[in-house]
Amino acid sequence: MRVKSRWTCAWSWLASVVLALGLSGTTTWAASSGDFVTTDTRFWVDTTGRATIEDVARVPADAIQALERPRSFEIDRGALWLRYPLPALDPARRWYLVLEGGAFTNRATLYTPTADGQWRPQEAGDHLPVSSWSHPDRMPVFTLEGSAGTVVWLRLENHPAPLSPSLRLLDERDLQLARDRSLLSLGIYLGFGLLVLFLGWVHVRLYGDRVFLAYVAYVTCMLGFQIAFTGLGGLFFWPNLPRWNDAAPALFMLWLTGAGIWFVREVSALSRHSRRLYRLATVWSLCGFTYPILYFFFLSPAAFKLLNLYGLLSVLLSFALCIWAWRKGEIYAGWIALGFLPLHLAYPFPALRSAGVLPDSWATQYAVLIGSALEIPLLLYILHRRAKDFNENRARMRVIDSTDPLTGLTALPVLLVRLHDAIRRARRSRQECALVLVELSNHAEIVAAEGRLMGDRALVVAASQLSSVVRDIDTVCRVSNTRFALLIEAPYRSALLAVLAQHIIAKGLAGAHPVPLHLSPRFRVVTLALPDRSGSAPIAEEMDVEQMLQRLHRALDRLEPKKVVLHLPLPTPAPASAAASAQTA
Repeated sequence: MRVKSRWTCAWSWLASVVLALGLSGTTTWAASSGDFVTTDTRFWVDTTGRATIEDVARVPADAIQALERPRSFEIDRGALWLRYPLPALDPARRWYLVLEGGAFTNRATLYTPTADGQWRPQEAGDHLPVSSWSHPDRMPVFTLEGSAGTVVWLRLENHPAPLSPSLRLLDERDLQLARDRSLLSLGIYLGFGLLVLFLGWVHVRLYGDRVFLAYVAYVTCMLGFQIAFTGLGGLFFWPNLPRWNDAAPALFMLWLTGAGIWFVREVSALSRHSRRLYRLATVWSLCGFTYPILYFFFLSPAAFKLLNLYGLLSVLLSFALCIWAWRKGEIYAGWIALGFLPLHLAYPFPALRSAGVLPDSWATQYAVLIGSALEIPLLLYILHRRAKDFNENRARMRVIDSTDPLTGLTALPVLLVRLHDAIRRARRSRQECALVLVELSNHAEIVAAEGRLMGDRALVVAASQLSSVVRDIDTVCRVSNTRFALLIEAPYRSALLAVLAQHIIAKGLAGAHPVPLHLSPRFRVVTLALPDRSGSAPIAEEMDVEQMLQRLHRALDRLEPKKVVLHLPLPTPAPASAAASAQTA
């Protein structure tokens, strides 16, 4: 399972690299198809937001400024009007005007003149259901009609984020190709993200580690943010929920940031090194989950700037916490910092775009998408390696609790449980098992002649020799300082116990390399065949495994020095009258 999981994570990350390259190529092609006509427009800002198309058409020409380069507009509750004269278009093809960055447009309305001197509006934007748009798509799309020189007006409003319009002129074929390729790449990204999310949940169930739970929450918020930010959500998942479509990008961004700090807090083990930093990360994470309440209540430019500041500081805080924990000895915290690097390098582009510093571009729209395609599976692979190492350490600790520290044999409580189960299975399957007690009789001589170190070495050699004479399914246990118990499980014939005892004696006399030949281990053996299917032994006696082991110890204590092997019979039950009188007493 571990090998399969490791290779699954490795292949997932390799696939993410291919996916990121594919996303980069596809989105670059989609952005390069068509002509950018942003700088061919002129703009006028309506600070009140109440001007109609008739009012704007009467604005003096000298009041309308040329948009010489892409720029941002902080219009608050106002509206931005873009005046665009149509170039000479091929009448054999249908032409469209595409507004990039649909997540940053509350309402977009294109006014085109009609033959009777009226204006025909086409509407889109987050404040309208996508299903009611003139052309439902991920971003606002408008049909262009008219001869060369026809003036169209595009009215834009967005609150509280600044506006940074980016316009492309596409014909029907280029629009369809760009749409198909962008939906294909985003669909692949979403499917790959869901696969990684499933693998993360498998790790939650497999390791029971809170780090994977935080990782699953982080990936879920990341997928939700990408669905909302790229317009997939409004197009496919909530086409009739304009309020949710408008709020989802900011909401998922805050939840994503809060989940990221929670994830960093867990993976960096801050509670182990600093209670103050642990509390800071906890409060900072909770701010990301609760700030949407205040943000949507005020919904002001100041609240939006605070949102951007929170995201930027969270990037710096997460990286600083990972590096600090790495310097404290948390090795995987350093690897997590490197895993976050693709997203941290991509985050400033949409953050600065939403703050109005950068104009809308390919990088502001798709940098986080590509960065997360690299980051998410990379973090999963690092977490898998971390959980594997921690799980191996826990397994070693469990083994230490259940084994003898000197010989590495099974501990006595484990032997008692296995003996109990072996007797029950043997009775159920009508087979035989056996319990053998072996004593290293010359241990005192070895210690007296060569010291305690050689005595311990003799015990280790004895444990190795006894383990070599039994099967893999049998159990060898050190039950006291110089005595070992062998549980020979079914299927086994009691007639072979004599052969096994002789084999054990001969194995010790054969000598071993770590121990001098004249001090070779000498064994004494007591055997007991189990269970008694004839009914001569009472079940209560037979099932009391501790009493059974004590019986073997007493027999070995009474064994004559010159005798090395004793085969014990099963105890005979007391007469019924004696048993009844004993119970009455």
